Amino acid sequence: MLGLVGGSKVVTVSNVSTTQNLVATTDKHLIIGAGFVGLGMAQALQAANIPYDQVDASDDIGGNWYHGVYETAHIISSRKITQFTYFPMPDSYPDFPSAQNMRDYLNSFADHFDLRRHIELNRTVSYVRPVENNLWEVTLNNGEQRLYKGVLICNGHHWCKRFPQFQGEFNGEIIHSKDYKHPNQLRGKRVLVIGAGNSACDIAAEAARVGAKCVLSMRESVWFIPKSFAGVPVADLIKWWMPEWWQRLTAHLIIRLTFGKHQDYGLPTPQHRIFEKHPTINNEVPYYIKHGRIITKPAVSRLDGEAVEFVDGSREAFDLIVCCTGYYVAYPFLPPELQRVEGAVVKCYGGAFLDDYKGLYFIGSGQARGGVGSLISAYGQFFTRQLKLQDEINVPMGLVLKEMGQQLPQTHLSDPQQVFRQLKIANILFNYIVKKAHQVERHYPHFQNQVIHD
Repeated sequence: MLGLVGGSKVVTVSNVSTTQNLVATTDKHLIIGAGFVGLGMAQALQAANIPYDQVDASDDIGGNWYHGVYETAHIISSRKITQFTYFPMPDSYPDFPSAQNMRDYLNSFADHFDLRRHIELNRTVSYVRPVENNLWEVTLNNGEQRLYKGVLICNGHHWCKRFPQFQGEFNGEIIHSKDYKHPNQLRGKRVLVIGAGNSACDIAAEAARVGAKCVLSMRESVWFIPKSFAGVPVADLIKWWMPEWWQRLTAHLIIRLTFGKHQDYGLPTPQHRIFEKHPTINNEVPYYIKHGRIITKPAVSRLDGEAVEFVDGSREAFDLIVCCTGYYVAYPFLPPELQRVEGAVVKCYGGAFLDDYKGLYFIGSGQARGGVGSLISAYGQFFTRQLKLQDEINVPMGLVLKEMGQQLPQTHLSDPQQVFRQLKIANILFNYIVKKAHQVERHYPHFQNQVIHD
């Protein structure tokens, strides 16, 4: 049985556990994850005086910047847009801070806002389910069970590794980019990097410096966007008022003036428009292609001992294959009824809300073109306004947004400038949202979350 917390509202819920009733505080939310997004949301809840607990599976805070990135990683967006708006990074930081800079920054952020006292480390969430009275039962890895009024899922999307399916066998080593930590793993080796995203290009450039050979295998060509132009980070050139077509035109011009044409590098022109896929922001791969240190190849056809055959019929020998093939968006602690992922898209309204369950919030599941800190700074404040409104009504906020005409997302990618504009409008019209929420509640006077049994 869970202990009582002094001064908190308590409730007894029957049939929550198979062996006993649970008594638990119900005035708190739980934040799952203490990475960049989780810390940002914790600060937002704290600033709004919303009680919460926070758990993280790691032994320290920082999420992917603590346990997931390689030693030589730097951010691809700029310091200016990656930092939390209300907590600037030190002036001594470069335009593109390093992984160590980012770890130090997140630790300073947590200390400045006194967030650590709410964080429990080495706490893996094994199961989350709705129970009676619209409450949520959370089971931790130590067997402890708790009840919360709501759960904010901020567990990130750079941890559940996606590997390609290969034909044949390889005699060397195959790793995922998540397992790459230091250039010594590449030193003196014949390296094949599979992928065309930011991690793939970073690792390929590293292998070009320290490896015996580097081949970059891409299923399709990508748009290489330089990190900076005329001494200014490209991300800082994009302003909130710019529509996407203007951003795309600007990017085209910058690419052409910086790199020229894809044919100049022996690459086919990409078959997608800029920003239709997550951008690859990298200066080094075109540089090393020109120096012969990176050889580009199409997709892998099959593995054959120490050799790899590509779809164009060519073959190369390798010691190491690094699969920079991305991650699955995964919520292993949710029952099947709450799995709302289609491909890479989490099907929720307003970036967080379900229309059929109250109290479960998916935060940071998408990928925006730009730094997460400025987005969380803007979104966190609006989210807490919605969270307080959710306390006033019995129907899910997702249902309110659906009734207002909002559609489910069709892509996991987003234009941050569009998000900023939408948030500005939504804050201005919040009184209308409140009015609509109470209207929707009157249409569903008996709403209750559907209980999911163990």
